[in-house]
Amino acid sequence: MHRTRLDTRECPVARALDMIGEWWSLLIIRDALRGLRRFDEFQESLGIARNMLSRRLKTLVAAGILEKHAYAERPRRHEYRLSPKGAELLPILVNLQIWGNRWAAPAAGPATLLVARASGLPIEPHLSLSGPPIAADDIRLAAGPGAGPETRAAFALLREAARRKGA
Repeated sequence: MHRTRLDTRECPVARALDMIGEWWSLLIIRDALRGLRRFDEFQESLGIARNMLSRRLKTLVAAGILEKHAYAERPRRHEYRLSPKGAELLPILVNLQIWGNRWAAPAAGPATLLVARASGLPIEPHLSLSGPPIAADDIRLAAGPGAGPETRAAFALLREAARRKGA
């Protein structure tokens, strides 16, 4: 049976991973969410080579996830702040941490916890959508308005296979 694949250029997950999926990028974003802003702070926190950090910061600025701001003129120094686009990554990183604590923690338990600022007690936020709770079985992917012919064909095959399975 010939299968048509989804066009990965149209997949929002693939496009998002193109911007932020590199390991160092996610850790830089994590540190920016923690309040780090300066090159040396990122380098010290991550133990990353200067040239790699420089490349990752440039990529994140070009993607509009970080914004570069001068904080000193002589010598010229910059800090990196999350843009609104970058700040929207907080729930994704929180969910990665929750998943990592549940499935990838050392035997002694999680190395980091999310805690409420007010009480200092551990919390585990959950994704909240309007309407009733949903389960994986309650949702499916569908071609969106920007889908090209390959993606539309792949979804048509999936619908046909689901129809045959249900028949």
